Amino acid sequence: METSCGRRTFRLPKMQQQQQQRRMFTAALLALVFILAAVSTAEAGKKEKPEKKAKKSDCGEWQWSVCVPTNGDCGLGTREGTRTGAECKQTTKTQKCKIPCNWKKQFGAECKYQFQAWGECDLNTALKTRTGNLKRALHNADCQKTVTISKPCGKLTKTKPQESKKKKKEGKKQEKMLD
Repeated sequence: METSCGRRTFRLPKMQQQQQQRRMFTAALLALVFILAAVSTAEAGKKEKPEKKAKKSDCGEWQWSVCVPTNGDCGLGTREGTRTGAECKQTTKTQKCKIPCNWKKQFGAECKYQFQAWGECDLNTALKTRTGNLKRALHNADCQKTVTISKPCGKLTKTKPQESKKKKKEGKKQEKMLD
């Protein structure tokens, strides 16, 4: 090992090299011991949560009603929950809930469907339809697996020759000029 002092460079004797290596090793070992002690102290300082007692009651599962919005037909609201059992401390409960305003309300506010593209317009009924498959049901809601919705077709285009429109416009212009 070489050490420089100013401009001179000289070699340490082998024994001094070994002593210096031992000191570095000892310092590293002490640092490791210190870190391990700090970690174990931090873990010991954390409070261990007592295990929850096993429930020894005959309370049934909560049964939830549908979400009833506070204002209007979507947004924030509440639902009522009930359960049965002789040993139950609480048999009814009210829970906050939310009905998204973009869900199809006609199928239930807690049923979400994935809809296909609109079909072709049926000229007999002037309606177009599409089907939706159940994507998600909240709080064990009773939802249909598939639903079908209809809506009126857009304006039906009647084939009229373009010339007749032009003639009407020209006729109106001439009438205005005569007036």
